[in-house]
Amino acid sequence: MKSVLTWLPAAAIVMVAPAYAGQYATVDEAAKRAFPEATSFKESVFQLSAEQVSAVAAATGLPARPALWRSLTAMNGDKPVGLLVLDGVIGKFELIDYAVGIGADGKIRNVEILAYRESHGYEVRLPAWRKQFVGKDKSDKLRVSEDIASISSATMSATHITDGVRRIVAVVAQMKSAGTL
Repeated sequence: MKSVLTWLPAAAIVMVAPAYAGQYATVDEAAKRAFPEATSFKESVFQLSAEQVSAVAAATGLPARPALWRSLTAMNGDKPVGLLVLDGVIGKFELIDYAVGIGADGKIRNVEILAYRESHGYEVRLPAWRKQFVGKDKSDKLRVSEDIASISSATMSATHITDGVRRIVAVVAQMKSAGTL
């Protein structure tokens, strides 16, 4: 008996390959969307002290990461207007790269999905879902099913991105209170 693949048209074979992973925005695009008034961006890396790590964990209810954080400071002339912080979380199985723009006032300007690799849950990339974060700050809960809507086919991705955004807001608040941002 012949293999099925010997008589299938080439187009049918190509369609079998998963096409769900993708790059959706670059860091530069995310920065410009968050801070359209910025005239330049300064890239930097920062790390929390042990005390700051503990404070972030207490503020968020999440394990804080003492890892290095990559960011871009948005500048308008010589005045900082905000910070774009880059991060990655695991959705259900795969890494999701995202960026959070936080204005000088501590409020979220945007959440941008940079790369999404999961086979399900792509709805977290949709502007309507990401828009829920805009205007929130460290005083907001930032929890799925409380002030951020869940997505039935993207529960894990939505939860992990929301947790990551909550952590970033707390990290930025810690760095600002320490005068290091």
